[in-house]
Amino acid sequence: MTEPFGVYVHWPFCAAKCPYCDFNSHVRHGGIDEDRFTAAYLKEIATTAERIPGRSVSSVFLGGGTPSLMKPETVSAILEAIARHWTLEDGAEISLEANPNSADAENFAGYRAAGVNRLSLGVQALNDVDLKFLGRLHDANEALGAIELARATFPRLSFDLIYARPDQTLAEWRRELERAIGFAADHLSLYQLTIEPETPFARLRAAGKLSVPPDDRAADLYTATAEICAANGLPGYEISNHAAPGAECRHNLLYWRYGEYAGIGAGAHGRLIEGTTRTATATEPNPERWLDLVERQGHGRIADDLLTAEEVGDEFLLMGLRLAEGVDLARFERLSGRTLSPSRRADLIAHGLVEELGPARLRTTPAGALVLDAVVADLAA
Repeated sequence: MTEPFGVYVHWPFCAAKCPYCDFNSHVRHGGIDEDRFTAAYLKEIATTAERIPGRSVSSVFLGGGTPSLMKPETVSAILEAIARHWTLEDGAEISLEANPNSADAENFAGYRAAGVNRLSLGVQALNDVDLKFLGRLHDANEALGAIELARATFPRLSFDLIYARPDQTLAEWRRELERAIGFAADHLSLYQLTIEPETPFARLRAAGKLSVPPDDRAADLYTATAEICAANGLPGYEISNHAAPGAECRHNLLYWRYGEYAGIGAGAHGRLIEGTTRTATATEPNPERWLDLVERQGHGRIADDLLTAEEVGDEFLLMGLRLAEGVDLARFERLSGRTLSPSRRADLIAHGLVEELGPARLRTTPAGALVLDAVVADLAA
């Protein structure tokens, strides 16, 4: 059996920029030349496949930005190019992120016909007041209608919610989450609101006009989220993701299990395995500059960095310790060429931050997941 290989395709455009978002997304009120961008995607796919030929694609993820702003014909052309230059496995997971606006939902049938079999809806909240606060362009009724339509159209559905919003109480979140679970199919992505630098929310907080729950209340919300989802048949398999057994997002598991994936489109990242080496790639984030690069040289890469064994080990821990299944210690040793310090492991276990799953695996505890970066830094030192 070949190792899983994924393709991430980034569509960098949005109808509006949400005030909490620091993703590579851009608003173009004058419109874009979608045919020209489509041709560039096809060219970058072809060039990447020349570099890493013979791969069998187990998953494709069309993310953004807002991929549901793409025409279904664009999605179809991209998927056909992936299948033409690599081998698209039977039963490959093909996900597309979508907004639940009525206009976007009109394209659901077209995306399904193009080959998309898993939709990820950016719902974010189930009440109009918080949706307006979060800068979303849909209301709660639109979101619920889009969920219903998506469930009828796609074999698999996930949707996102954001919690730890200003003044949100545990009781309010419990009611909203239980309501969401009632609408969900078999997967939910539940993210704590964080204030990212250089965003409108960061400027509001700096001006004293925005506050989020303190750390202890945010931790209570996180703990309650895990408990409520598990009690309703959607256990957490990753820090922010909950699914019925077998319904986990296979593409995201590829990231967290430190597999190989190609990044296509403006601002996309990849991890390529060539022989015994692992390379981190990144493309130009500005869409128009990326477009120009691809048209001139066949790709938009601006970073192509060979990772050291130490960097590989650190990334492996950072990704894998997000998972409930934890990390395979023997694989860590093969990838990094080093072992984890027994004394550091013992200290973190004693403090209740990590736990052993038999002699061969290590994972964070719920308490450790709250301070993951510190746990990884301690283990990797």
